[in-house]
Amino acid sequence: MAPGFCAAATHGVIRVGHAARSLAESETPPRLRELADALASWAATYQELPASDRETNGGMAPRQAIVRVPIVPLDRRNEGGNITASLATLGNFPEFASSVGLLDTEGDLALLVAELTEVFSRIYLANARDIRTTIAFIHGVTSPAALGNIAPQVGDRTARAAARYAWQAGCGLYSCFGQDTATAADIEPGDADEDELVERAIAHGDEHVIKFTEACLHRHALSPSPAYFAAADHVSSMIPRR
Repeated sequence: MAPGFCAAATHGVIRVGHAARSLAESETPPRLRELADALASWAATYQELPASDRETNGGMAPRQAIVRVPIVPLDRRNEGGNITASLATLGNFPEFASSVGLLDTEGDLALLVAELTEVFSRIYLANARDIRTTIAFIHGVTSPAALGNIAPQVGDRTARAAARYAWQAGCGLYSCFGQDTATAADIEPGDADEDELVERAIAHGDEHVIKFTEACLHRHALSPSPAYFAAADHVSSMIPRR
């Protein structure tokens, strides 16, 4: 199912990622049932994005490759639909199809996942400008973070295929919702520490704020970057409190 990584705005793979992480801790019948339900959800909403050549390896790291991804002109975007409907417009934007082949997936897989989540955190910081784009770019981070939980539980070939399409899904979000500046370069360190960010997310109450904060802090613990704390600090001001 890797080519359908973007299914339901990546919610399928996010749910599978949480199930895989819980099963890695302890295998129980409820957790196995959740994995089955999560995979079924992913399959039921399966959606592929346009790809011109799925075997191409462009040899680029994520930060190099993202500047090569074309963005859909404003007058051709679906501004009223949900994320899935917006991604569907890429079928009428042939320039996007080569994006999947830009990424080098042959190196250290854990490092690649770390690079993906870090780059898409910077994309979030540069492009989240209202509620709609904030929610879109949250998924650009939480879905490769989910891949980080899935990859140790599957074979190498499957994990690399998933990384390829995690990249493509994030590129799709950038193409449909992004601006001319792909990533935030200079990031000011925030004042909030990890405990404060956790408390703030819980008090906020919105599921997007909570899951984004969790993903950012988890990935920061594995491979520190100022982008994660900055993104987690930013999100609570972009989505109204419950």
